[in-house]
Amino acid sequence: MPLRVVSYNIHSQRDDTAALASVVREAAPDVVIVQEAPRRLRWRQKSATLADSFGLVVAAGGLPSLGNLLLTSLRVRVTGTHCQRFPLTPGRHLRGAAYARCQVGGARFLLAGSHLSTDPAERPGQAALLRRELSASDLPVVFGADLNEGPDGPAWGTVASGLVDAAIAADAADRHTYSCTNPRRRIDALFVDPRVEVVGYDVVDTPTTRRASDHFPVLVDLLLPVVD
Repeated sequence: MPLRVVSYNIHSQRDDTAALASVVREAAPDVVIVQEAPRRLRWRQKSATLADSFGLVVAAGGLPSLGNLLLTSLRVRVTGTHCQRFPLTPGRHLRGAAYARCQVGGARFLLAGSHLSTDPAERPGQAALLRRELSASDLPVVFGADLNEGPDGPAWGTVASGLVDAAIAADAADRHTYSCTNPRRRIDALFVDPRVEVVGYDVVDTPTTRRASDHFPVLVDLLLPVVD
């Protein structure tokens, strides 16, 4: 079953919001995994407005997951959701993750998103908690994140264990996702269960994406297995 996924750090909508909406609508995804989504005052309304600007609906996340937001098209049926919060390190920002059990046709999967700390001492512990949650799923996992480190980092290795890095599967691991003004690092990624086939991968670098955020969106086409 085909599924088009966008994973996108939207820089708290501090850039060109019209360009941001245009980027996502042009990609026409089935699901969007958002980092730096609304998480404070009026977060529900702001999340719904963001989803509507993309032509999507809110599935899970927002304040309960500390700014991680899962959006879906009406093609995707959401059957359950939950959020995770990582322990707070004094002086640091609270971080977390969002999860949604989804179904498209005869295929079921766990959609997940997270945004790890900018502190290299804090990330490995967050990654271990995240990996434990993903490993507990009885469904194929589709997980997008801003890991705030590259593939050679310890947190990345923890999260990626047992999963397929879509960029590597598509022979596109040289495509940098950050920053739009000076692309030099791949810190944004999509990981999938080995049962999921990666059929297309792109880091969308256009004049519009350079106006929309400080990260490029990761766009991936998948084929999901039918799970009994």
